[in-house]
Amino acid sequence: MVLDRLAGGVGRGIGQVAEQVTDAALAPFSDPVIRLGVTGLSRAGKTVFITALVANLLDRGRMPGLRAAANGSIQTVYLDPQPDDTMPRFEYESHYAAFTSPTPFWPDSTRTVSQLRLSLKVSPQGLLGALSGSRTVHLDIIDYPGEWLLDLTLLDQSFEQWSAARLERMAGRAGSDAFLAALADVDPAAPHDETTARTLAELYTTAQHAARSEGYSDCGPGRFLLPGELAGSPVLTFAPLRGDGKTPRGSLAREMARRFEAYKARVVRPFFRDHFSKIDRQVVLADVLGAIHAGPAALEDLRRTLAEILSAFRPGRNAWLTNLLRGRRVERILFAATKADHLHHSQHGALTNIAQALLRDAEDRARFAGAQTRALSIAALRATVEETRQHNGHELGVVRGSLLEDGRAAAFYPGALPEDPARLLAPAREGAANWLDEDYAVMRFAPAALRLKPGDGPPHIRLDSAAEFLIGDRLS
Repeated sequence: MVLDRLAGGVGRGIGQVAEQVTDAALAPFSDPVIRLGVTGLSRAGKTVFITALVANLLDRGRMPGLRAAANGSIQTVYLDPQPDDTMPRFEYESHYAAFTSPTPFWPDSTRTVSQLRLSLKVSPQGLLGALSGSRTVHLDIIDYPGEWLLDLTLLDQSFEQWSAARLERMAGRAGSDAFLAALADVDPAAPHDETTARTLAELYTTAQHAARSEGYSDCGPGRFLLPGELAGSPVLTFAPLRGDGKTPRGSLAREMARRFEAYKARVVRPFFRDHFSKIDRQVVLADVLGAIHAGPAALEDLRRTLAEILSAFRPGRNAWLTNLLRGRRVERILFAATKADHLHHSQHGALTNIAQALLRDAEDRARFAGAQTRALSIAALRATVEETRQHNGHELGVVRGSLLEDGRAAAFYPGALPEDPARLLAPAREGAANWLDEDYAVMRFAPAALRLKPGDGPPHIRLDSAAEFLIGDRLS
């Protein structure tokens, strides 16, 4: 058994060295590749972002902020077969058809990792372009759930540490009462009973779904929310426990801890080995407006969650991740506050300020080095138009669109975001129960019917600026 493990480790090491040597040898003769990771927290619009980005790179009439599109360096763009035949393909065509149909609707969110390759034929302008000629740059978009990225934090924790952290965060959250009540009747040192384990795991999972629906970001482990083929397996049948650290052999606590370690070894590590290590540009999407609407606790949870997400990109975070990355690192990270079309443009600056403050705080906590970061407020697909209306003698900037629930046209004013982000972040950190100055509302809009001119992609807000930051330097 030991010899088998040693042989397997040596084989993997040889394979990694061979892959590095092969990559180095072929690099000068290969087309350049940009590996863009796209992830998003709950209801952030990840599927819409990828679909709209691809559509607006194929038809670039609405992309003046992408310099290579504006100056004509991009000659043509087309979809290519993806390089990894074992990974599901991102279903671009069906998603695009959803919001461009005569009766548009939001496409279903993706629930697992997927990939799409977009190839861009570019020719630099001026003398450099005349000398170098055209070249092809491949954009490999890797789509994965944000909940999976949050699982990285588990790798630095024991089961006891994870349990204490989860139980502390669950206190007072909607949907947690049933799990906490059941947990109070459980003795972790008692002999393991599978019925008890399954009951606790199911109640814990229900609590995490409820917290996410209330606007909280840190809900997991990730596969508890998106189990896929692992649904019902022992690796997802554990839950946080209270206790004094005593775990006799054969006890419930000992078995829960074993399953927690199996989850890290068999679910978390393979994801980072197979997918995360291939990314060199990253987008993190977050519904900041939704968190503000949910209240100070949800905004504080988003701030803390963002810091934990960004810590995944910190070089040297731990030895195993450094080895996986093999000297690679994420070069650029964009934090995008989505659904900017739910606000009049006069408030976009305030939303961007809040996003920047969240990012800055996360950077300070994560302390990663080398990567360029930026925060933007965007709408990958604009679903509203703007209006100015009179209210109590004042002009209000509102947005108008079709309500998702029943299709009725409605004008919407969500409340005035403060120009100073501290007016929201400070009470959130201090544990305030509610906002004192303003009630912030959120309305769900359906996609608007589109009438696109030839060469135009779907309407958006600052998607071109996002593309310029993420890939613009590689297209010149």
